Amino acid sequence: MLPIAVASSEPYRQSAEAVLAVLGSDAERGLSCAEAERRQAIFGPNLIATAPPGGGWRRLLDQFASALVLMLIAAGAISAAIWLHERGTPLPYEALAIFSIVLLNAVMGYVQEARAERAAAALRRLSAAHARVIRDGETLSIDAAALVPGDVILVAEGDTIPADGRLLQATALQTVEAALTGESVPTAKDVAALPDGAEPADRANMVWSGTHAVYGHGRAVVTAVGMQSLMGRIAGLIEKAPQDETPLQRELERVGRVLGGVVLAIAGAVIGTILLMEGVRDLPQVLNVLILGVALAVAAVPEGLPAVVTAVLSLGMQRMARNKAIVRRLAAVETLGSATVIASDKTGTLTRNEMTVRRVVTASGSVALTGTGYAPDGALEFPDALADRPALEQEVERALIAAERANNAILRQGADGFVVHGDPTEGALIVAARKAGLSAPALDARFARLGEVPFSSERKLMSTLHSDAERPSHLILVTKGAPDVLLAHCTGELRGEAEVPLGAARRAAILAANDALAGEALRTLGVAYRALPAPDLAGGAVTAEHERDLVFIGLIGMMDPPRPEARAAVAQAHAAGIRTLMMTGDHPATAAVIARELGIPVDAGVVTGARIAALDEAGLDRVVAQESVYARVDPEHKLRIVAALRRAGETVAVTGDGVNDAPALKAADIGIAMGTTGTDVSKEAADMVLADDNFATIVRAVAEGRAIFANIRKFLRYLLSSNIGEVMTMVLGLLLAGRIGLSAAAGAAGGGVALPLLATQILWINLVTDGAPALALGIDPADRDVMTRPPRRRGEGVITGTMWAGIVFVGAVMAAGTLFVIDLSLPGGLVEGHGTLAYGQTMAFTTLVLFQLFNVFNARSDTASAFVRPFANRWLLAAVAGSFLLHALVLYLPVLQQAFSTVPLTARDWLLCAAVASSVVWTRELWKLAARALRRRRVA
Repeated sequence: MLPIAVASSEPYRQSAEAVLAVLGSDAERGLSCAEAERRQAIFGPNLIATAPPGGGWRRLLDQFASALVLMLIAAGAISAAIWLHERGTPLPYEALAIFSIVLLNAVMGYVQEARAERAAAALRRLSAAHARVIRDGETLSIDAAALVPGDVILVAEGDTIPADGRLLQATALQTVEAALTGESVPTAKDVAALPDGAEPADRANMVWSGTHAVYGHGRAVVTAVGMQSLMGRIAGLIEKAPQDETPLQRELERVGRVLGGVVLAIAGAVIGTILLMEGVRDLPQVLNVLILGVALAVAAVPEGLPAVVTAVLSLGMQRMARNKAIVRRLAAVETLGSATVIASDKTGTLTRNEMTVRRVVTASGSVALTGTGYAPDGALEFPDALADRPALEQEVERALIAAERANNAILRQGADGFVVHGDPTEGALIVAARKAGLSAPALDARFARLGEVPFSSERKLMSTLHSDAERPSHLILVTKGAPDVLLAHCTGELRGEAEVPLGAARRAAILAANDALAGEALRTLGVAYRALPAPDLAGGAVTAEHERDLVFIGLIGMMDPPRPEARAAVAQAHAAGIRTLMMTGDHPATAAVIARELGIPVDAGVVTGARIAALDEAGLDRVVAQESVYARVDPEHKLRIVAALRRAGETVAVTGDGVNDAPALKAADIGIAMGTTGTDVSKEAADMVLADDNFATIVRAVAEGRAIFANIRKFLRYLLSSNIGEVMTMVLGLLLAGRIGLSAAAGAAGGGVALPLLATQILWINLVTDGAPALALGIDPADRDVMTRPPRRRGEGVITGTMWAGIVFVGAVMAAGTLFVIDLSLPGGLVEGHGTLAYGQTMAFTTLVLFQLFNVFNARSDTASAFVRPFANRWLLAAVAGSFLLHALVLYLPVLQQAFSTVPLTARDWLLCAAVASSVVWTRELWKLAARALRRRRVA
């Protein structure tokens, strides 16, 4: 019977025999097929549980789940009811326009999010499709989903590990676990038991589901499958991580609720004012007053806001996609622009996850190699002051030849660049040889391989035997491995072309040089050789016994270096007020070196996962506020770091490419996954995927997000000030009707309520001015200083107090100017006019439209002059011209004159309306001038 404690045991602490006993299995025969079926019924399939994808209808309905959109639907229904009562136009144009805007908003949001889902890789099966397993003593190939605890699996170079397992045998086995643990180099595996407390990255006797074997072979007993595996537990953390609304979503919902209350208050105030002041008593007049109040309330709602927000975010998504940043959630476009912290994974994000040789040290000196990654682009940089350069050149060439020959990796150029098949460390050695001008055909022609002694974790060496076309009488044995181990097999050292004895002093110097390279977080290998008479090994039967009397050539130091563009990106983020943190599962020394190269503060030291685990919440909050580099952290540590940052009020963007990054990606305000090297799990958890895996793309996306947010503020400033202008015009017009000639004009026209504007005119103004001009503001070019401003504070609204003051001021100017034009146009007011009520209302109608068209240029900034780059946005100029022409049609087209109760205006009338309407520009310019002066005084 299978013990219940299997899932919770720690097999890395136990011997292989003890684990087999606990699991009731046999290293040679495995489980029986019948027992495997019984266990599968208990443990279920070896699969990672995934959330079912949302259906298309669900995604479409989600587009309507907004207070503003629901308010618009209600406004459209009310507008349709008004039309049914009055029948003043052939069709309910305003209602149709509102419903069209709502539908357009939903369709645009749906299409963009669906497109992003297709562009971002969908969550696919994480584990291997098949596994080689021993059952009933026979080796079978089965679906990996059928594996159960106790199965004995075979692992070979190139395999994807199908389940978590305890190693029973390991022959030179190395696995790449970067996606799971963050370790940037292959991990050598062993079968020996380990002490308690070893982190997953240090459990050399375990293999993990979803990782890859790159060298050697082995045998393991399955200890965990499906959601009980390490990868499954990470997937569980992803499901538990909260998915909060973005700052923009929260703010628009708040604005929607506020506007809803304002709309109800306006409707009630206007209706009550008219009923009390005008003495309306009969039912038809009461109904007309109710219709007017509702129409004014509808006008107070910025119908274009949801559609413009969706359109602006959609256009931003498309621009980001062209710049290699694929956004999966529409509202996340803006969130990145408000980020105050970018918490980045190291391996594959700040670095390329491509080992690169940085230094070669020989008897005559040291050489640096330029270039990053697997592309053989770079050169050897020799010291300027060098006594014997020819000797150093010969030694470095021999070292790189030896490293390239004692090698089983393959470097290939594909459509997306160079890739390494095999051990990444060996791939880096091949790339270094190519940088030195050593081509594969030339080396193959001279040094053909005859035999190999594979690497083993016990020997820590690998050797290959080669013929030498230039010296047929001799064979060459080349060996690479751990420098301290290799030195013990060496009796000589190469100096120039000569072989000299290796004394104690030189051995100590070589070990000191090795320590110095390790201090720079370089992984080191030593290379050596030995010439053997050809007749002794004619069949290539080389063994470990031949790894003696070697001639030491030199040390090779390598690392996964920072991306060349990452340092500039970190500096640009810092200039924008954004703090960069590094979170990695790699070694603390490696993290510190990479951080220093990138300019990430590391003076206070590196915080390890063990230290994080020992801290309580308050202690972690203090650490996170000061420290920027975190190493040997697991997924739960990353989640705690993100939570601490958010408690401190930070807006957190988390970047990563591995499965171990996925929970933090989902918990962050915005998660950013790598598209090329990223795992499917990290992409699924992220809000944005970088198609080029380029950290610098994040900074460009931040700039785009900030520009989008600035544009959202621009059209909010425009829409709300324009709508407040309409409301104030109506309310003040009713209150001042007797003083500005409205009451007298209404009496002359046959009685009724004296109104500055008719309901249809109010709705037309919204239809014409809330659409194209607002959308054009949403694509206004980014301000030049967008990446030199600090990020906005968490909790800071889209509309600030300063913005509200400007909005109300502009609305008051509009109302005052419009009422002044009415007074000029009608008899019986403060200034005697001579027009009819229809003429006065048409003049007010035109003035208010022109006010809003002038105001669109004001709205481009709260502080900068409207005359700064006035022609930078050609779409805005076209939108203003189009709105002007549409309004002209209402004044001069007979069918529209009848529908909107307008009369034609003369050129003099147009000049008067334009002159008054332009006052919104001049008064706002004075406001901005005072604001700039006040800000300069505060800075001084």
